[in-house]
Amino acid sequence: MTPTHGTGGLTGDALGAADKAEHEGEHGVEYDEAEDRAEHPAEQEAELHAGFLAEAARWLHGLFGPADRATAAVRRILDVGSGPGVASRALADAFPEAGVLAVDRSAALLARAEARAAEHGLADRITTQRAERPEEFARSGPVDLIWTGNVCRHLGDQQAALRSLASALRPGGLLAVAERGLPPRFLPRDIGIGRPGLQARLDAAVEEQVTARRSRLPGATSVVEDWPCLLASAGLVPAGTRTFLIEFPAPLDVPVRRHLHTRLHGLLADVGERLDLVDRLTVEQLLDGDACTGVLWRPDAFYLTAVTVHTARLCRPHASA
Repeated sequence: MTPTHGTGGLTGDALGAADKAEHEGEHGVEYDEAEDRAEHPAEQEAELHAGFLAEAARWLHGLFGPADRATAAVRRILDVGSGPGVASRALADAFPEAGVLAVDRSAALLARAEARAAEHGLADRITTQRAERPEEFARSGPVDLIWTGNVCRHLGDQQAALRSLASALRPGGLLAVAERGLPPRFLPRDIGIGRPGLQARLDAAVEEQVTARRSRLPGATSVVEDWPCLLASAGLVPAGTRTFLIEFPAPLDVPVRRHLHTRLHGLLADVGERLDLVDRLTVEQLLDGDACTGVLWRPDAFYLTAVTVHTARLCRPHASA
């Protein structure tokens, strides 16, 4: 795994497409363009993951061969589930001759992607498109590279979604799918309040919630989440998998703490009913902004997660082409 250490500032990424209403984040927090964008979960997580995204984009560049060949081969990139556009910027930086189309279901997050592109002098190379259904992915094709982060999990038929993405590729094009990895860890096993092992129980509650939500998605289909196999079943040839480590060691800077506070608030809203009373009260203590035991002040809080990126290539014209 490749470690990506934080620089202490807000600089980064939100991998996933929204799975709720248009102006909501993954934890149900409204996105109001008038409010401080740093308060939005997608924006906060995006900033933390910027280093990983830049490194992943450079790795993808290498999969196309020598630098000059890669630059010549990649002229159109599709970022599906772009969120506030941090991955779009990383891809634009890694492929300086390419145009990037950022696709998301949230008009508010696409507006952030446009603003971010303008802030970094990339407005002429990063454009946006709103889309909600997998069949809309291919409308912008053909493209040379597709990046999608934590999108398939929000779609009922993940295999069909991959086929739709594959249909947008040119022959020789590459699909990169970032899905799961390891959930974020940010607390020791024993934090001095409540029962030891809170983090593990939170993870278990989240997995139960994800399973329950997936069962209610339109066209929900159960598949073994073997991503190289799923990519091969979409008509692609697996081209490599790599896991990236994202690490901010203790003591944490304020922006990382703010994200953890937002994340815990969202977890309590999402899975609080799946926790027992002791664990719910412990999470509430961690959310207390005035208490030294709260995550905003704890000296033992850290941030550690891993994202796995699976890639596959279209080696022949797609059947629908």
